Amino acid sequence: MTLGHYARLWLASARYAIIRTLMFRFDFFLWSLVEFTWMLVNLLLVEVLYDHTSSIAGWTKYEMLLLVGTSMIVQRLFTGFFWSNLFEVGRNVRSGHFDFFLAQPGNPLFMISTRKLDPDGLINSLVGLAVVIYSANKLGLHPGALDLAAYALLIGCGVILHYSTMVLIIALSFWITSSQGIEGSYFVIYQFSRLPREAFTGFVSRAVFVFLLPAVIVSNIPANILRHGADLPSVAWMLGATLAWFALALAVFQRGLRRYSSASS
Repeated sequence: MTLGHYARLWLASARYAIIRTLMFRFDFFLWSLVEFTWMLVNLLLVEVLYDHTSSIAGWTKYEMLLLVGTSMIVQRLFTGFFWSNLFEVGRNVRSGHFDFFLAQPGNPLFMISTRKLDPDGLINSLVGLAVVIYSANKLGLHPGALDLAAYALLIGCGVILHYSTMVLIIALSFWITSSQGIEGSYFVIYQFSRLPREAFTGFVSRAVFVFLLPAVIVSNIPANILRHGADLPSVAWMLGATLAWFALALAVFQRGLRRYSSASS
């Protein structure tokens, strides 16, 4: 199948999602408000912390807001495009409804990843962007075109890293008989994306959350691009991590898919 065919499939799904949102407008506004409130709580937490200190791990108040805003953009984009789709995989595998996706005219992972769209998550990514712009203005930052392009690229990498992590988590459904609740471990991992890399001082914590898992770099490296300008080694590190995690997610998912197919044949 060609890229054009996949693009048409995605556009059809996106159009359906938007029409459905317009049909249930109250639901859209309610969930948008819930997500906005969650984001506001995180911002208020930063305000409270910096009422008692001027620096955390070398990060000032507005640098921390820059980091938190970056984390919000990545997470809201991921939830808007992919979360609802991937969250249902475990239940579909257990119920046998996953066969529906195998019968569709396209790659199974693509079909399960793009069936739904959550406009409320996408709308709230603009709140994260507003926090980043506000923080950069307060810090007196003036990133150049190259810095902004690198930041946008790394935001995209962050979304792919979130996606790859979630695919790895839901792929466990092919091996675990009772996988209910494992999807929530995604939030546990990415709670650390709102923390500065410098806050992880112990050898074990740095090894796990900075170098092994991509939880910290998804927000820290893009934020540092705005703070200090484009840094080629850091950009290369995140690009390499993105490719590695995405390749691993695809391999594990395909392995699980073969197991599911053989189990249902």
